[in-house]
Amino acid sequence: MAGGKLIVFSAPSGSGKTTIVRHLLEIPALNLDFSISATSREPREHEIDGEDYYFISTEKFKSHIKNGDFLEWEEVYRDNFYGTLKTEIERIWAKGKNVIFDIDVVGGLRIKKKYPEETLAVFVKPPSVDELKIRLKKRKTESEEKINMRIAKASVEMATAPQFDYIIENDKLENAFKEAEQLVMQHISEKKRENEEE
Repeated sequence: MAGGKLIVFSAPSGSGKTTIVRHLLEIPALNLDFSISATSREPREHEIDGEDYYFISTEKFKSHIKNGDFLEWEEVYRDNFYGTLKTEIERIWAKGKNVIFDIDVVGGLRIKKKYPEETLAVFVKPPSVDELKIRLKKRKTESEEKINMRIAKASVEMATAPQFDYIIENDKLENAFKEAEQLVMQHISEKKRENEEE
């Protein structure tokens, strides 16, 4: 596989990475396209197959794993899989675009490891774990038990932040937007320079 740049945004659930990624996708100069992850979980309300995720059965997901079809994958909770199909990257690169990922921490670091030169890996950090809990509760999409599971996972994920290229603290969204724009623009400009020099 060869093509554009890979831009990874990872964070604990509720940190605001999805909001930041959606903002970046609106900027034509960045020439981004969203990498749609595959998942074995059920769609939430308003989620569309082939737009938010590729919703596939656990059996089909396991069959893709066996065939080596994933760039990265993870069993986040028991029988609850998420992953990036290699065909997804090929689809975006074929359009001449850069790939942006809204992905969990483990997946983000795996992509960085496989494509160290092409990948910009950004960790979005919430101001605090308490603030994270408030944001997750505001969503009203999950039970108290599920929120507590996410909070426990968040503490582990926060410890991986130093392994990323950059950390953006999402305290004020406007500032996080600006910082993210600058990082991505810089990363893409490097690629253009390399091509011009060849």
